[in-house]
Amino acid sequence: MKHSILPEHLGPLAPLVGIWEGAEGIDVAPSSRPDGSAQTEFRERMCFEALGPVCNGPQTLYGLRYSTTVWPLGDDEPFHEETGYWLWDSQRAQVMRCFMVPRGVTVLAGGKTTPDATSFTMSAKLGSACFGILSNPFLDEHFRTVHYDVTVTLSPDGALSYHEDAQLLIPGLSEPFHHTDCNRLLRNE
Repeated sequence: MKHSILPEHLGPLAPLVGIWEGAEGIDVAPSSRPDGSAQTEFRERMCFEALGPVCNGPQTLYGLRYSTTVWPLGDDEPFHEETGYWLWDSQRAQVMRCFMVPRGVTVLAGGKTTPDATSFTMSAKLGSACFGILSNPFLDEHFRTVHYDVTVTLSPDGALSYHEDAQLLIPGLSEPFHHTDCNRLLRNE
């Protein structure tokens, strides 16, 4: 018998189900320019498909299969992709995002929130056993991600906005570089 996924199973993730598109993105990334950063305006397509239940013994999770593709404005070649899951643990009131970037980075971020929240934050930290970050050896040596935060907001007008901050340790810099991304998307389907 197939289990029916109800909106209440997904908590604050329920409004995300569907396909979202937006062209207001801004990526601030490290570069070899004299100021050390480059800003790219981008468009993005995010896809969320409901899944669950996922049972870990007594723990039951519901969530979303997730993928995103990002293109620089005016270009047909993507410069960023991700795939993973966004999960809701109703018993612990936790939202989680686990994703992989094909550059060789995996992140499991999480945070506390309420089932009806319209804004929530998820975080991960290098070395954490629960919400953590893993990178391939090259990235660990040259662009080590030590902290990751994302805040997601669903606006009354139906838009989905986010702001991400990945703090990178880069040889030669005395402070972590804040690699940030933000966008505002609207449901397409």
